[in-house]
Amino acid sequence: MAYRLTVLGCHSATPRLNAQTTAQHLNIREHAFLIDCGEGTQTELKRHKLRSQRINHIFISHLHGDHFFGLMGLISSYHLLDRGKELHLHAPEGIRDILNTTFRHSNTWLSFPLHIHPLRFDASEIVLEDEKVSVRSFPLKHSVPACGFVFRERPHPRKLQVEAVRAHNIPVYAYARLKEGSDWEREDGSLVSNGELTLPGPVARAYAFCSDTAFDESIAPWVEGVDWLYHEATFLESEAHLAKKTRHSTAAQAARLAAMAGAKNLLMGHYSARYKELEAFRQEGMKYFDKVHLAEDGMRIDVY
Repeated sequence: MAYRLTVLGCHSATPRLNAQTTAQHLNIREHAFLIDCGEGTQTELKRHKLRSQRINHIFISHLHGDHFFGLMGLISSYHLLDRGKELHLHAPEGIRDILNTTFRHSNTWLSFPLHIHPLRFDASEIVLEDEKVSVRSFPLKHSVPACGFVFRERPHPRKLQVEAVRAHNIPVYAYARLKEGSDWEREDGSLVSNGELTLPGPVARAYAFCSDTAFDESIAPWVEGVDWLYHEATFLESEAHLAKKTRHSTAAQAARLAAMAGAKNLLMGHYSARYKELEAFRQEGMKYFDKVHLAEDGMRIDVY
């Protein structure tokens, strides 16, 4: 079952011809999520053939323009296309005033229900949970209130061992309970252990998104063991003084956090426009962590 990340934009500050600001599309078992929404995000969704109408939950990490300036355009397009189903927006409380001011001055009444779920910045919390995925927010240390998110797949059902199930003449109506881990009780009261009848399902996967933040060791427990960790790396260590001043991270710091968290893969992004070549980010990160990847606009990653 699909668990795919598409990087729509991975650069900082202002968009350029070949460098889009932050936005990511995440598909988890046919649940489509949008993480941040920099300027031009809806155009990038079309470019990469991702159906924006399938997105029901949008997560905005913080209210710097390069992370949300595309939101008004996307919501406006939903309205113009007569979207009917509800949209959930998980974002800082201030987004409500921003949107309401725009709607008021443009005399816009949305064609669909928009539910705004304000994020907390003083603690971690579960912001979404259903039968397929749980999404947890956690505070970051930036120049404005900011959150990261970790998307953890819920456990998959166990797989039936068909021959064993048939050998014990287990009726079809009991299959669902077996997949949930129950033993089978015979008519005489004896049990057939679930381990004899099923096999473990696919391993649940996890993806974490650490938007703009200064290096912060307290993040590590929230993203522990994730398959992929996206962590901003705006600067190289040679500009560590700028990272400290702007409350951003260096490539080395992102890699150190990935190592502390026991992540399987690190994806760096949010590069400053001052750098024309990005390989130095990977090389710097590799000093602290083995599996370092550089985000690119349009990159697709199957999380495993």
